[in-house]
Amino acid sequence: MPQSGPPEFRVIGVTNMPMVQRGDDLAQQIVDAATAQGTPLQDGDIVAVTQRVVSKAEGRVYPLDDFTPSPFALQFAERTEKDPRVVEAVLRESKRIIRQAGAVLITETHHGFKMANAGVDASNVGGMDLVCLLPVDPDASCRGLRDDIQRIAGVDVAIVMTDTFGRPWRLGQTNIAIGVAGMRPMRDYIGQPDLDGHILRVTLICVADEVAGAAEMVMGKLDAIPVAILRGYDYDRGEGYATEIVREMPLDLFP
Repeated sequence: MPQSGPPEFRVIGVTNMPMVQRGDDLAQQIVDAATAQGTPLQDGDIVAVTQRVVSKAEGRVYPLDDFTPSPFALQFAERTEKDPRVVEAVLRESKRIIRQAGAVLITETHHGFKMANAGVDASNVGGMDLVCLLPVDPDASCRGLRDDIQRIAGVDVAIVMTDTFGRPWRLGQTNIAIGVAGMRPMRDYIGQPDLDGHILRVTLICVADEVAGAAEMVMGKLDAIPVAILRGYDYDRGEGYATEIVREMPLDLFP
């Protein structure tokens, strides 16, 4: 819907979410927490949710002892002073190793994401000697969460699942989208004229990543706010997928 007045949107952190456990009804928890703080979900909202709580609800947190290190994991761990069980978890979540940089393995996951340590993480997982893995199918997780929220609250929202990535050429990390439902992840300007009449030929904005980055501004990493609502942003609705964001190998400058 076109906006009246200058363009703007709000980013609202959803506070007082419970510590998510395996099997929890994450959609119900989000709806309840948003309502309790006085910002119930509305049609057209984008709900940004961290990968960590989705993985927890889906049972993707495992004891390290579930991972018996291979000879390569043992060798790499000894050389880099890492836990060989963590290395083995990274290897199992990867379909290929792109680069070894110090103690970091840059890998391509089975989803097609190129990232540090295949997204395997031991922080904020609920205890020591545990690791959290990415959801098996983040887009499917987002579709299920969207459907559940619509069933519970009767509102049509988009979902963006976020995770923290580093970036070539730039220091620091930012949140990006690894799962999408209910919105098109890209805004395509190719073929449109700029203000001088030049035809744009390559401008394809990843709005899903921009949503994820904006959401992180109210989530933080230590504040126990795993969900944010973006309200008032005029996004393109549709059956989008985060897999659309991943560059195909022939176009990848960092294969």
